[in-house]
Amino acid sequence: MQLTVEGKQLDVGDALREHVRTNLTETAEKYFRNPIEATVVFSKEGGHLFRADISIHVGKGIILQAQHAASDPYPAFDTASDRLAKQLRRYKNKLKDHHKELPEAANMDAIYYTIQGGAEEPEPDPDEAALQGEEPAVIAEMKTHIQTMSVSDAVMRLDLADQAALLFRHPSSGRINLVYRRQDGNIGWVDPKE
Repeated sequence: MQLTVEGKQLDVGDALREHVRTNLTETAEKYFRNPIEATVVFSKEGGHLFRADISIHVGKGIILQAQHAASDPYPAFDTASDRLAKQLRRYKNKLKDHHKELPEAANMDAIYYTIQGGAEEPEPDPDEAALQGEEPAVIAEMKTHIQTMSVSDAVMRLDLADQAALLFRHPSSGRINLVYRRQDGNIGWVDPKE
């Protein structure tokens, strides 16, 4: 597994890198024979908290993410890693079934946009602003596949990747659906009618 450990405005020493490598390798290889890559980013949050963000790419379309903040980088990482391990244990059997991929025709490309408003953003193009009104600027985009999966599988992927929302194609209707994390902690499901 290719492992990247980095710090934002923070020096990550060799002892912390070794702790991360040992712990994360053991956790990932317990559930997957050949995890592809992992990234751990440590950063300062506020005046006294350290944040650990973990992202592991374990297979095609399966990305796991967890984060935690604590007063020291070691407990921040350990708690985030424990959360990742619990998610893997919970979904172990379902994840094994995902290695049986659907035919490529069942997947479709989509572009996700991350929208962010605020005063610090650059001024948008006047022509584009006129078309969009006072919409926030698009600050990032990426292409991804929209996979065909059941609602329970989509919720599992949403939970594992610690995302706010996930688009997927429902196998029985063939329509694009959306699952998202609600503010009350529950999961919402949008199944648009034609």
